[in-house]
Amino acid sequence: MTVVIAIAVVLFTIQTNAQLKIPEASQRAQVTQRVGITDITIDYGRPSVKDREVWGKLVPYGYNNLGFGTATAAPWRAGANTNTTIEFTHNVKIEGKELKAGLYGLHIAVKEDGGATIIFSENTSSWGSYFYDEKEDVLRVDVKTNEVAHTETLTFLFPSFDTNNTVAALRWEKKEIPFKIEVNVSDIVMKGIKDDLRSNIGFTQSNWDSAANYAFNSGDIDQALEWVNASISGSFFSKETFGNLSLKSQILAKQGKTQEAIMIVDKAAKLGNATQVFQLGTGLISQGQKDKALEILKNNVKNNKGAWPSNYGLARAYAANGDYKNAIKAINTSMSNAPERFKERLSGDLEKLKKGQDIN
Repeated sequence: MTVVIAIAVVLFTIQTNAQLKIPEASQRAQVTQRVGITDITIDYGRPSVKDREVWGKLVPYGYNNLGFGTATAAPWRAGANTNTTIEFTHNVKIEGKELKAGLYGLHIAVKEDGGATIIFSENTSSWGSYFYDEKEDVLRVDVKTNEVAHTETLTFLFPSFDTNNTVAALRWEKKEIPFKIEVNVSDIVMKGIKDDLRSNIGFTQSNWDSAANYAFNSGDIDQALEWVNASISGSFFSKETFGNLSLKSQILAKQGKTQEAIMIVDKAAKLGNATQVFQLGTGLISQGQKDKALEILKNNVKNNKGAWPSNYGLARAYAANGDYKNAIKAINTSMSNAPERFKERLSGDLEKLKKGQDIN
């Protein structure tokens, strides 16, 4: 009897745990968009219209008693089968409202008047909206829906994005339900860099250079200077390179410390190749340091035996100072040994110089 009972238990366990792997009628899909370093991932079931009346019928408006489960006022599951989920790897704003990083159940209450309420729930594992509980809501936002071309199979997508934001949208039948997602990219990246530099990542000089460059381009000048100084001196990996010295000169110039910046430029120029010093010199031109640019770029020609980028840089320095005669000589020298792919641009600049036009 004991053996019979044991066998029965095993068989019951096998029957309840074993499931055939067959395709779902509404197959699952995932779509991901990265904003900065933040990933936004939507996982959903994809039903098709199949000549059915969707809005107000297949998808009832508002909140409804679906006749099953515990919810008496359930929104739509925003897909098929298990409820749709959305995940953010960092904190975001949805339609201007704060939402912390994490995984959320995504529900939508569609309104008959052309609007919709997007609901983010802490419950991510329910079947549909049958067990929806308003108390588990983390955020609700109201949006306007749009009329679009027919979409047979329900689709989530990110139809637009920018440096710091994106729009997620559900499209099905002839309706689009969009919502804007904003990411504070600079703050997220800067915090990540600060944490990383305290780990083994901080034992490599190039990472300090990259950190300083990012801070500089993000407008955090003081932090950029702190990090580039660490790259230059003070640690076992520190050393002066063209890259960190030229960056420091830009930082100092941005801070209005012109003379200090010029001193650093001189040190950087001694460490750079023809192309690097070309970039350094043209950067000085853009900063209004035309005389210093001419000095640096003349030395670049001497030190690099007339390499074509050095002569092109010299042409730009002469042009910035209004000396078009010498600029034409320099650009002609540059054209004589420049790679073929650059000659069209150089020819265009030569024509401008002949007309007395600056090429910077």
